[in-house]
Amino acid sequence: MIIKFGAPWVVLVALLALPDLALAERVFVSNEKDNTISVIDAEKLEVVETIQVGRRPRSMVLSTNGEWLFVAVGDDEAVDVIDLSTLEVIGSQSSGPDPEVIRVDPHRPYLYISNEDDNIVTVLDYERRSRVTVVPVGVEPEGLAISPDGKWIVNTTETSNMAHFIDLESFDVVHNVLVDARPRHAEFTKDGSEVWVSAEIGATVSVIDMDDFAIKETIHFDVRGVPRETVQAVGVELTSDGRYGFVALGPSNRVAVVDQQTYEVLDYILVGQRVWHLALNQDESRLFTTNGVSGDVTVIDVDSMRAVKSIPVGRFPWGVVVAP
Repeated sequence: MIIKFGAPWVVLVALLALPDLALAERVFVSNEKDNTISVIDAEKLEVVETIQVGRRPRSMVLSTNGEWLFVAVGDDEAVDVIDLSTLEVIGSQSSGPDPEVIRVDPHRPYLYISNEDDNIVTVLDYERRSRVTVVPVGVEPEGLAISPDGKWIVNTTETSNMAHFIDLESFDVVHNVLVDARPRHAEFTKDGSEVWVSAEIGATVSVIDMDDFAIKETIHFDVRGVPRETVQAVGVELTSDGRYGFVALGPSNRVAVVDQQTYEVLDYILVGQRVWHLALNQDESRLFTTNGVSGDVTVIDVDSMRAVKSIPVGRFPWGVVVAP
């Protein structure tokens, strides 16, 4: 069997008798200090494979065809490509300095990369292995989110304290929205009517209306008995039914549960130490969190809003992606 990653990419020749690796959902976790990806069987809730990748892996994203996992490896200034049928790295593409967050265009073979050191968003064609363009943004770009219709990408810049809205036809920044201190993550609602932007130091989420690019709500977090400075809003995950929003609150070791319709904070769930990013499984019955300091992943049952298991992974887990 021959697996080809785009025309110019290296061709991988695989054995005919490959093990069946698609029996259950898999959870991929990037371990920033170990230069590895932990693969968790989502049914057994245990690590079943460890993949060696480049230096300082952080953000990950699935290709639109579901065949590859892209991994930003910051210290190599590259994006590694993992074949999901073999769990092997089959290629690497230069990304520009210090790639932190990466996203995939839903309609074109493009990767969007926030280059923190250069204050740009780089656009790569991953089939041609070429750079399409770069988009200047504010200082220290990090978060990226693509609107469901593929018309917009929003980039957060940590020092400028802004959300920049980039038109994906012209690649121009056409709106800049000032948010709270040190914005980290951006996430669109399923219908594309809002984008939620977390602010690490501000300990808030700004909800931006896509009709007028104005902040319609600011969600504040205050965990009783926890020092204010440890409540740092980072990762955001939104359920597709418009019911819940989940916000990782960093060193407070909590995940906030928010009503997507009223923006009321409903609960705080205790997880591992320094919770950073989040991912729902396919039917949204479970939420997986990466806990950097404790080196584990917390599994939350969404129906009961309870943490049900802690899974040890590598050192300083950063990103998490669930693949069918």
